[in-house]
Amino acid sequence: MSLLSIRLPKDLEKQLADEARLTQKKRAQLVREALADYLQGRRRERFLAEMTRAAGALGSDERARREAGETAEGFLPLDNEALSLVEAREPAAPAPTRRRKPTRKK
Repeated sequence: MSLLSIRLPKDLEKQLADEARLTQKKRAQLVREALADYLQGRRRERFLAEMTRAAGALGSDERARREAGETAEGFLPLDNEALSLVEAREPAAPAPTRRRKPTRKK
């Protein structure tokens, strides 16, 4: 795990300390959770923005654009679930990999 040092305004540090005391969690844990939630939200926003752009490429066909948007929203819960599952796993140390040259069939 890497180390990140940040400066917090006094009021934000007090809120963090209060929350840590109330939840009986360490401040670092709360910051990690908050950062993970924030980054997941940003990914969701980018996903929806990309789907909106793709729907815009459909031109002036309002029905097609609406259906594309509904489809994107339908996939969002699955996308969120997949992200949550991936984030819940602790990253394992990467195994050394060697690229093999493709073998030709004779």
